[in-house]
Amino acid sequence: MTALEPWPETVRWQAVSRDLIWVELLQLGILVVVVLAGLGIGWAVSGHWLFGFGLAVTLLLTLWRVSAIVRAVRAWGYAERDNDLLVRHGLLVRRLSIVPYARMQFVDVSAGPLERVFNLATVQLHTAAAASDARVPGLRPAEAARLRDRLTALGEDRAEGL
Repeated sequence: MTALEPWPETVRWQAVSRDLIWVELLQLGILVVVVLAGLGIGWAVSGHWLFGFGLAVTLLLTLWRVSAIVRAVRAWGYAERDNDLLVRHGLLVRRLSIVPYARMQFVDVSAGPLERVFNLATVQLHTAAAASDARVPGLRPAEAARLRDRLTALGEDRAEGL
């Protein structure tokens, strides 16, 4: 494995739920509706061509972002190893976070309103270094609870040896 190839092929990667795509698309949709409404009202009131141009640009950027969301969700993955947890994500900038169990301070499970509608949760790992916190979104609640309990138990076991 080199720094330019951050996905170790020797581990068994777990994918996040594809339902996370719908959560991300709905969040984008809400934002786009608000922006389009504002631009549409501005265009209707003033008739200025810049509002029409803004509508077109917004629609084009939305199409690009929809494609990026689908690819980005497919890039998320995690793997449990003996001494650490690997979390990968990213398209343009690929990122691999390696979190040693002994360095974990606590593990959070959260689910926002849209995540709950799609029966999803996010596991957030907290370490002593704030920059090294990692998260795994798009897990089913049972898997998120299992991962939280396993990481907590492994973190406690590894911390005792320090």
